[in-house]
Amino acid sequence: MNVSKAEQRVLHALAQGGKINPIKNEKGAIIEVECFNREGWLMTQCNLALFKRLKAKDAIASSNGQPYRITRRGLELVRARADNR
Repeated sequence: MNVSKAEQRVLHALAQGGKINPIKNEKGAIIEVECFNREGWLMTQCNLALFKRLKAKDAIASSNGQPYRITRRGLELVRARADNR
């Protein structure tokens, strides 16, 4: 499955311990997302459209109301890079 450069960047950050916090409206629908790397820095390239693409590919998931994290499928999709630990 093809994964864009922006998706790769977000998946790398998530693989290293990052998280995606959804911001919901009063009806419970996700209207915005905030993506943080493991140091707590906000990643600006992660937007709602990218979040929906990653979720559709089953690369990220949330459990028990926690922030979204990378799944096994997401780890398979991410390409190896020298700075991954």
